[in-house]
Order: sequence, then C-alpha cells, then structure tokens
Amino acid sequence: MSNNLEVVALVIGFIGLIGVAAVTGLPMWKVTAFIDANIIVMETRWEGLWMNCYRQANIRMQCKVYDSLLFLPPDLQAARGLMCSSVAVTTFAVIVSAVGMKCTRVVDHRARTKHIVLVAGGCLFLLGCITTLIPVSWTGHVIIRDFYNPLLIDAQRRELGEALYIGWATSGLLFSAGVILLCRHSEDKGSERYVYSRASDYTAYPPQPLQPQQLVLLPQPQPRPQPVLSRHPSSIYSYHSRHPSVHSGVAYL
Repeated sequence: MSNNLEVVALVIGFIGLIGVAAVTGLPMWKVTAFIDANIIVMETRWEGLWMNCYRQANIRMQCKVYDSLLFLPPDLQAARGLMCSSVAVTTFAVIVSAVGMKCTRVVDHRARTKHIVLVAGGCLFLLGCITTLIPVSWTGHVIIRDFYNPLLIDAQRRELGEALYIGWATSGLLFSAGVILLCRHSEDKGSERYVYSRASDYTAYPPQPLQPQQLVLLPQPQPRPQPVLSRHPSSIYSYHSRHPSVHSGVAYL
C-alpha cells in the first residue's frame, strides 16, 4: 500500500511538471475582452510571458517575442522569474522523489535515508506549488482589477486566459503530491521503531509483544569418584620388600 502511494504521488508530480512547463510557455495569460460593440471585431490578442499573439478571422495566428523584459508589466515580469523557478524546483522534486522511493536502489537502502529523501521531495513539491500559485493568482488579480477599472477603455481590458486555469489546476496537483509524500513519511515514522547501534547505524524492527521470562534449570554436575588407597598388610609387606631401607626402618621401630 505504501509503495502504491509513492507511485501515485510521483505520477501526480510528473503531471504537475508537465502543467508547469505548459503554463510557462503558453501565451494565453491575458486574452482580449470583447465588450459591447467590440464583439463584432474578429480579432483576438493573447499576452504571455515570452510573446504576444494575434489572430484574425481566416488568418493563421501570428506571434511576436517581446523585444525587452522591461516592456512587460510588473506582474508578468515577476511571473516569468517565478515560473522558471517553479519548473526547476518541480523537476528536482520529481527526481528526488523517484530516488527516495522504496522500489529504487539509487541511494542507501536504509529506511531513515529513504524517509529523509521522500520528505525533501514532498517539500520541493510544495515549494513548486507556491512558486506556481503566486504568479498565476497575481496575474489573475491584476486582470480582474483592470477589468473593473473605470479609467481604462474597453480596448485595454483583458480576460483570464487558459494558461491561468491550467496554472491553478497544476498548483493543486503539486500540492497533492507533496501532501501524499509527507503523510506517507508520518505513517512510517509512527509504525516503525528504530534501534541504533554503536556505529550510528540502525535497523527498523516492527513492535514485538513482550514475552514472559522463563526459568531454565541447568543439570547439576556429578561428583567424580576419588581413588581409594588399599591398606592391606600384604601390600605394605610387598612394598617394604622392594625397598630395604624402608624395611629396616620399620623393623627398628
């Protein structure tokens, strides 16, 4: 079950990476608003981070790259930097999460190392979510504010483009991937117990119920038989016969 959650989080994060790259490259951040008499004008204008595009009736869409970064409004200037950062962070998050999965053997196989890598991947996904949500929401706020600004003419008003909706959906995917990885780590931390050795290494053991101690009776050692000295007179006489000095001494006594 845990491995399936890791795979699901990685797939969601990869889809989020594709969405972040699409939002960064698409020019549909701001779209021309058709208001009142302008609805009969068959011309559409898109403004993105890198270019603006025009499309008229029965004419292929034409795009032009911005000549200078300073030509962009402040919201799009900030959005360009944040979206580039989001692409880099999300790419790194996908790589780190893939390395930290249990089914991979790229890093150390120890459980604590895997958990640290997964937590880092989840935090990177959340960081990618933030760096995507901020520019998309900021641009959407500027569009809505200018749309209801009475000082602007109708030709200056814009509507929310498709790239903004994709950006909001992508932020949700990145947030889901990060939360899944972090919750996965918290579950493992509560279900396993770590036993550390002298070399600062450890092994994860599942909790074991305590077993009552049993007394084991060891067999008592048997005493070894001692040799018995014979005190028969014949043995003494035979001994003295072999040793005359001892025999003489006995006779003298």
